[in-house]
Amino acid sequence: MTKRPDAATQLAIYRRMALIKANDERSRKVIMTGRLVMPYYSPRGQEVIPSAVSANLDDSDYICTIYRGTHDMLAKGVPLKDLWAELAGRVTGTCKGKGGPMHITHPKSGVMVTTGIVGSSMPIANGLAWSSQLKGDGRVTVAYFGDGASNIGAFHEALNMASVWKLPVVFVCQNNEWGEHTAYRKATAAARIADRAAAYAMPGVRVDGNDVFETYAAAREAVDRARAGGGPTLIEAMTYRFHGHIFGDADAYMDPARKAAAIAADPVPRFRAHLIAEGHASEEELAAMEARIEAEIDEAVEHALASDFPDVAELRRDVFAMEIA
Repeated sequence: MTKRPDAATQLAIYRRMALIKANDERSRKVIMTGRLVMPYYSPRGQEVIPSAVSANLDDSDYICTIYRGTHDMLAKGVPLKDLWAELAGRVTGTCKGKGGPMHITHPKSGVMVTTGIVGSSMPIANGLAWSSQLKGDGRVTVAYFGDGASNIGAFHEALNMASVWKLPVVFVCQNNEWGEHTAYRKATAAARIADRAAAYAMPGVRVDGNDVFETYAAAREAVDRARAGGGPTLIEAMTYRFHGHIFGDADAYMDPARKAAAIAADPVPRFRAHLIAEGHASEEELAAMEARIEAEIDEAVEHALASDFPDVAELRRDVFAMEIA
């Protein structure tokens, strides 16, 4: 049985959650005020999953995520200034402004790729995990994806290969009950995505993805197993997104009562209240933490908007390997 994380770890998890929430609120505000024009996919409601998973990862561990994965990037440690500069298409961004919102990549923090191709995080994660296995470097790779991606051929191929080769990879399905605009029940025959793990001889576990302790415990076991050479695990973390698929989506297809219930059970203030009730932090301490986060976001946004756009010469850089004399 995995022990509950200690107070310091719980506070570190909350800081990630609070950062994701605040950054999302700022992102939507910046777009609505016209300061940036960009596609944006809100992660509100899904803050717990990457925050609890990343608390089990080392800085050197890898993640592969998808274009809806801003929360995954922040939880793993992508610097805010670098992130916002890339969102703004500026040369100081993680990809020199050439990747944009759907392709944030920052190897220094272990965010190896953000992909716009549904389901592709998994085979890429296998490649990274295979490299770690060959090198014996002890790294674990986490592949994040949504419930819709579990119906893509890459899901089945990646799980099979990872199990055959016992790769140090953890597959984390963030099941928010929607594949873009299609309800889970309309597109997926399996009642539980976690049950599919049995076909590939790996552990499959379903958790409440809005419960910090359930998610942390499942991730702890999976990461430890992968690092010890035991092979992959499939985690299905149940959650619910608070907004439509993309910014501007009116989400009329979502059941209003179900959405209202999810928002009422918002995991961020719920875990905040837990920290205070357990004596892990005071109201004043958490308010100070949140104020620091807001200040960091202020700096990041201003840094991004003050940075230069890439020079036209960047069109030909990072496309082919440069010849070394």
